[in-house]
Amino acid sequence: MAAKLVRTAGWLVRCEILKCLNSQIREKLLKESYTPRTWRTHPLHLLPSDPYIASDPTNRSVLNWIFLISCLNFSFWSEKEGQPDRYGVEWRDRWDSSGKKLWTGYWSLVASLNRALADDNIPITDPNFYSSELLCPDSLIEHIFRPAPQSTESIPLLKERIAIMREVGTILCKDFGGSFQGFLEEFHRRHNGEGTALQLVQMVVDTFPTYRDEFVLNGKKVCLWKRAQILVAETWAAFFPAIPTATHPIFPGVRGPKIQQLTMFADYRVPQILYHLRILDYPQSLLDTLHAGSPLPSEAPEEISLRAASIIAVERVRQEILYLFAEAGEDGEDVVSSVLIDFYLWDLAKKIESGEETIEAMETAELVPIHRTRSIWY
Repeated sequence: MAAKLVRTAGWLVRCEILKCLNSQIREKLLKESYTPRTWRTHPLHLLPSDPYIASDPTNRSVLNWIFLISCLNFSFWSEKEGQPDRYGVEWRDRWDSSGKKLWTGYWSLVASLNRALADDNIPITDPNFYSSELLCPDSLIEHIFRPAPQSTESIPLLKERIAIMREVGTILCKDFGGSFQGFLEEFHRRHNGEGTALQLVQMVVDTFPTYRDEFVLNGKKVCLWKRAQILVAETWAAFFPAIPTATHPIFPGVRGPKIQQLTMFADYRVPQILYHLRILDYPQSLLDTLHAGSPLPSEAPEEISLRAASIIAVERVRQEILYLFAEAGEDGEDVVSSVLIDFYLWDLAKKIESGEETIEAMETAELVPIHRTRSIWY
């Protein structure tokens, strides 16, 4: 039987394949205990107090750390992908280790900031510091992002990253007491402690221009808000309580976080795995662009459509997994979110690319190159 297809923004979402695949994803999520608490297992993550203690100063540091990383979480693909001289950062293989490792991609950003904090004693995640050109000159920021000796590339879009650091740091210092924790305190005040994840995303977008990932396509405004949603999702996961039914300290209201209202984070990695799993079907023109290594311009209709189609595809994945829970007589609404599926698919894409993991129970497409769009949005 031919797969049922949903056409959206010029792309095809294969619904019958979803039913086959999602039983596997559901089993993976359950078998590997893939929950928000999985966030705490990543070796480079800075961890908050557990259990949560409101007065612990560690929380302020972790929140500032998450905020700056989310501000700079974009454009890590390399012109020298797969080559030993691509941009990378050498640092410990985990916080509590003396072993060394070369970190590339997104993790090169995290390793750079961790190295500055732990080895160089530079308070790089403090908005009062990085907003000041006097305390933190451009040359120091460039030094913080210095590559490993074998790398012949620098971190992409360094000027744009520095400009973002100045802008967001100044806003936090001027309006929110100089910290992301102060921003969250204002969020709680505005919503009387009842704010949800989506309401926090909206406040982030309204406050910081760098998070306004918005475009016009065919006369209609398209809001993708990738990094704003990542900021909120990372905060949600970092502070997720050990007992799932306990009150979340960032979203203490009776509704809780309502994290299900967020979408996946439309970037260049998750579309790659969606195509590999045959959930998304690319037009031949895009495949030709990817195989040629040609750039896909930011805000081009094809680029916006690819990101939008990825969001819809992951929403369909979530719906199918919820159907599987229902068939098993279980309520998966509070277990499965597009955020958690995004976390899982992103990790899966990296594992497949590195050869750590393969998909064996179903037919897959080739693992095509990521689309090469150089922008601050992702």
